[in-house]
Amino acid sequence: MHLAYPAVLSALLFCTGLYGVLARRNAILVLMSVELMLNAVNLNLVAFDVWLSRTAKDTLHSGQALTLFTIAIAAAEIGIGLAIVLAVYRNRGTSDIDKLRDTAEGPETADPDTEGPGTSAAEKAEAPA
Repeated sequence: MHLAYPAVLSALLFCTGLYGVLARRNAILVLMSVELMLNAVNLNLVAFDVWLSRTAKDTLHSGQALTLFTIAIAAAEIGIGLAIVLAVYRNRGTSDIDKLRDTAEGPETADPDTEGPGTSAAEKAEAPA
């Protein structure tokens, strides 16, 4: 098999994952897209390892070892990422990334002393009690 076939497939997988990261708003779908990108890298590692092992007599299979390491890191990343997404979903009620930009502060609550969003301090002082 030529090296071009897995390389093209890996490029397509990586581009699909990149599109998913950039276009999706749901945090779980973004994590799935990151996993797709990591799998594209794993495919490249194994394909180049097989290609280089044909030319060298002493093979160390370093591409396959790196692939196993990447799979272990990806599993840990998904576990921690899903735990964070579930904790944020419990606190905020959504997993939409656009709505989660200000994670350091809670949702804005209106001050009970004000009449509306355009009320200034001078207007509150002039208002009858």
